[in-house]
Amino acid sequence: MEMLKAVEVTKKFGGLVALKSVSFDLNQGEIMGLIGPNGAGKTTLINLISGAFAPTSGSIFYGGQIISGLGAHKINTMGVARTFQVVRIFKRLTALENVLVALVDRSREGPWSLVWGSFFKRACAYNQDDQACAKAERLLASVGLSRYRNEKAENLPYALTKRLEIARALATGPKLLLLDEPSSGLNPREQNEQIQIIKGINAQGITILIIEHVMKVIMDISHRLIVLHYGQMIAQGQPQAVYSDPQVVEAYLGGDAHAAS
Repeated sequence: MEMLKAVEVTKKFGGLVALKSVSFDLNQGEIMGLIGPNGAGKTTLINLISGAFAPTSGSIFYGGQIISGLGAHKINTMGVARTFQVVRIFKRLTALENVLVALVDRSREGPWSLVWGSFFKRACAYNQDDQACAKAERLLASVGLSRYRNEKAENLPYALTKRLEIARALATGPKLLLLDEPSSGLNPREQNEQIQIIKGINAQGITILIIEHVMKVIMDISHRLIVLHYGQMIAQGQPQAVYSDPQVVEAYLGGDAHAAS
């Protein structure tokens, strides 16, 4: 069953064409990898899907409904959540509080009331809400952060802040999760742990679109890959087929890619 569909999506920033006529579909329950060199348009595509920007032309559908041009708040209420290249968490709050501030009913509150209701109310009174606290605990456990529940986010190692951001995204109850380089900056052991976490999320029925530069990660978890280069899609398909595509090797992986794998 098709969950996400992009049709001839183009995004221009002044004279810069960040994306040009990109089309693809993502099926329910699938993990799709999105790869390409720096500046290829990968994060721009996630920004369009999540509502940070509107396409210049073309359409994006989620669950058969057009979402092109809808605001990020509205798209999130429909079941789309995301993480960021640069981790966005509340450094002065504990891991548990960080997840709790995301546990709000977005269908009942607007974006500005969420800032007040989520951050100030829940961060200050989290221990008085047993139901929310229990859910936050479960989400922390799902990313291996239970033992750090009372640790301030600013004290967590970098790899754990990446997990915490994933837990915060999951707190919004997504059906589609957009991950922007969740393994960047991690060592091989941490990358393997991140792979297992992402696979576990997918096993719960959550569809995933993931940007990743770490080829071991993207090859291990993706059912399909799409490749962007200078804003255009140059390949899509099964990971091994895409990985072996001469055009992809030349444009993105480099001539010695296979020797380095």
